[in-house]
Amino acid sequence: MTDRIKQNFVDYDVHGLLGIRLIHPSEANVAAVGRQIGFSPTQLSREPDIIIRFTDDLPVKNLRLLGLNQAAFTDDGFFVLGKGKRSAKVKIPFDQIGSRCEIVCESRVLSIPLLIPILNLTLLSKGFISLHASAFVFNQAGILVTGWAKGGKTEALFAFANNGAQYLGDEWIILSADGQRMHGIPEPIRLWDWHLDYLPHIAGRLRLEDRLVFKAIRTLDKLNQLISRSRLQKSLPAKFLNKAMPALRRQLNVTIPPSEIFGCNVLSSAKPEKLFFLISHQDESYHAEPVDPREIAQRMMASILYEQLPFMAYYKAFKFAFPGKRNSFLENVEQLANDLLTSALEGIEAYQILHPYPVSFPALYEMMLQYCESKDLVQPISSFASKPVLELENPSV
Repeated sequence: MTDRIKQNFVDYDVHGLLGIRLIHPSEANVAAVGRQIGFSPTQLSREPDIIIRFTDDLPVKNLRLLGLNQAAFTDDGFFVLGKGKRSAKVKIPFDQIGSRCEIVCESRVLSIPLLIPILNLTLLSKGFISLHASAFVFNQAGILVTGWAKGGKTEALFAFANNGAQYLGDEWIILSADGQRMHGIPEPIRLWDWHLDYLPHIAGRLRLEDRLVFKAIRTLDKLNQLISRSRLQKSLPAKFLNKAMPALRRQLNVTIPPSEIFGCNVLSSAKPEKLFFLISHQDESYHAEPVDPREIAQRMMASILYEQLPFMAYYKAFKFAFPGKRNSFLENVEQLANDLLTSALEGIEAYQILHPYPVSFPALYEMMLQYCESKDLVQPISSFASKPVLELENPSV
């Protein structure tokens, strides 16, 4: 990698579907992009689809601001602005998204803003749909798990990891329009403190600092609950602690690479054969039933549009800055995404799982296990319905 940096470029290949090239990156820039997308540098044998050029400084004239430290524009460029002491300007050509585009960043940038949405949209222009999902292979079956945030996608992945599943991806899964292949974007997995109760072999690998932070926050949380039921609840320290707890609870997680959980059981692609749509509910029961994959496609289309909202907000700001410019691909992206997703999921054996949250890993595994049989093989990373409704009440685990 150091040799490539000396040559002033570093490449990434996303499953042969999309190429990214960094030009003049520092080692910190390469590490930052690697953390965002999860891929290791390689060498492209074709022209890249996305170029990210780094420079010490982006000199601009007549910079006009949109919001406070959010975006800005000049006569010839639109900029996403960073926050904090190491704030940096990033020039993004929104009129080029969906075709070959070049992003220009100041080198001190901590991460590339909107990189994953841009990657997903570029894949969409090539006929591949990125779905908010997790995926793994179990008993030679390609399993795709999707749903809204906190629906249990990552928990299903962990539950099957405990039973020998092979990792394909978490967070974003790339589907071919014909539904024959799925690929993962192997970015780091977010692990919450309560997950560790089901992953004892991972708990011991966490940094002592992280374990101490988790313990301290949980102790403060218990103290806050005790105070809220006492006469001290109206005191200034109690009010301060109560106000701070939501932000502190959001720190009860770490991100770890997939290899920390799955070891060598990491795959490049598989055929999606079983589709699970997970929804958490207030009941303590677990419920499974067959569902039409077209219904899942309709629901997840809403999820895709929701995930695109931050990106589209910047695109609206871009159109405000340059009223004469439009990106015809972005203007029609919803219909294209809907068609591709419907096509990709058509005919896949699909099930809906309702479960409580937080979810019991063993109970979720037991509920899904009966549907996870397969006939097809998968491709390792080194190479490139009708069933009865089931209910489980208050499972003992």
